[in-house]
Amino acid sequence: MPPTTPPAKSPARPKRGEGQWKLGHREPLNPNERVKRDDDGLNVRARIENIYSKQGFDAIDPSDLRGRMRWWGLYTQRKPGIDGGRTAALEPEELDDRYFMLRVRIDGGALTTEQLRVVGEISEQYARDTADVTDRQNVQYHWIAIEDMPAIWKRLEGVGLLTTEACGDTPRVILGSPVAGISADEVLDPEPAIRTILDRYIGSPEFSNLPRKFKTAISWQQDVAHEVNDVSFIGSVHPEHGPGFDVWVGGGLSTNPKIAQRLGAWVPLDEVPDVWAGIISVFRDYGYRRLRHRARIKFLIADWGAAEFRRVLEEEYLSRPLVDGPAPATPERPIDHIGVHKQTDGRNYIGVAPASGRVSGTTLVALAKAAESVGSRRVRLTPQQKIVVLDVPDESVAALTEELAGLGLQADPSPWRRATMACTGIEFCKLAIVETKERAIRLVDELEQRLADVHPDVPISIHLNGCPNSCARTQVADIGLKGQIVTDADGNQVEGFQVHLGGGLGLDAGFGRKLRGLKVTSAELGDYVDRIVRNYVAQRTEGERFAQWVLRADEDALK
Repeated sequence: MPPTTPPAKSPARPKRGEGQWKLGHREPLNPNERVKRDDDGLNVRARIENIYSKQGFDAIDPSDLRGRMRWWGLYTQRKPGIDGGRTAALEPEELDDRYFMLRVRIDGGALTTEQLRVVGEISEQYARDTADVTDRQNVQYHWIAIEDMPAIWKRLEGVGLLTTEACGDTPRVILGSPVAGISADEVLDPEPAIRTILDRYIGSPEFSNLPRKFKTAISWQQDVAHEVNDVSFIGSVHPEHGPGFDVWVGGGLSTNPKIAQRLGAWVPLDEVPDVWAGIISVFRDYGYRRLRHRARIKFLIADWGAAEFRRVLEEEYLSRPLVDGPAPATPERPIDHIGVHKQTDGRNYIGVAPASGRVSGTTLVALAKAAESVGSRRVRLTPQQKIVVLDVPDESVAALTEELAGLGLQADPSPWRRATMACTGIEFCKLAIVETKERAIRLVDELEQRLADVHPDVPISIHLNGCPNSCARTQVADIGLKGQIVTDADGNQVEGFQVHLGGGLGLDAGFGRKLRGLKVTSAELGDYVDRIVRNYVAQRTEGERFAQWVLRADEDALK
């Protein structure tokens, strides 16, 4: 038989572009990119003030309502009465309430008592007394009416506070150490760099159209969850150049979590803003815009690697090499600043723990008054949903601590109150599937009774999240709880959680262990945590952290 001719190979398909501007990939655009192309999100402020606040909710253009208004810290909140099982089944307009969540941008968590009082008064007057401290050092309101936004902005901006780019595809609030400038453990105060970035770039069209949100942390200490931010600058002493900052890029959580990678670069304090601008520029120009679920910088870093990212940064954006530098030493324990601590000037700061960040405007006004009564004029919020009062004289510590406890702000909290966080949850969030805030508060109360005899060497962190997006950093908690609908013992569909165990930051940086099928109902949560904590205490070796025990424990001990 004559030999057969092999079929001709079809030409290889060209690789589809990822929407990277620098490579000329401007099409096709996903719906979010089209909205940003049509009008910069910063421009919606004028429409809110001149049209929507006067004509009301029904006048709001849908692309502003569910898109651009985020550039000014506004999201529609969840309509009451919609259960979690319907979250993914309904259209956005079916989930939208006629009220808004509003985030107040508080970079570095730094507030004067005058600013704190105004934040509290706005809550009382316009937000039905809601005011949650978030793990991004924001204050978050609910029940905001669009008609009230001009008055709210006037009051906030009158004391130097912003909602600018508190949400949206923008450079979000910059996390900073709540004890920057006063801590005995700090060698170099990064506040000038944070302030420079705010003054130069926040609210500027230069970075108001990013592929996705961009989260920054700058701190001498490792108290800002730097491993899960898009970019972080963390204190490091160079053997030749002295104190400066080690650069990390590409961290993030949600449904595809990544631990940030070190660039291996040391940056002096005065160069931090320029290097930050270079990094965010790389993201703006090379970030993936075709598929929104792959648009965070962590995907670019995962594909390129830290070395290639650094090369592009140096050659195309900085026009100079960065200095190689050492990694900072990892602290032996998490840093949360709870309790009474000495400042460098001899006064004290007091870190207190509201339950899962839930406070109120009334509480914040009372806190401002209490701080001022002992001569303090400064308060700071933490990335762990806690609050720190600065500049307290020795003779006032005991009285102020007692007064704060009366407000529900404990300086000597139980380990369960100290280390429990929760996201907004189904009460207000359109993405949520289960209740989190109130469930976390009830859980802490329950554990304080049930585990009063248990004293872990290090508080065991418990993070509750209402959906997979991990706003409460579920994957890096000792006990991470991701909300979902589960089946109870009677076959009913009820609120519950998928359990992640042994995640952490610092010495235990990573995402822990997810056991197949390990889910608990919301009602069973107290029983489950009680059981697993007691198993840990019974089985741990000397000095063994919870995350270390989880990695070696039998599955039966984790259920």
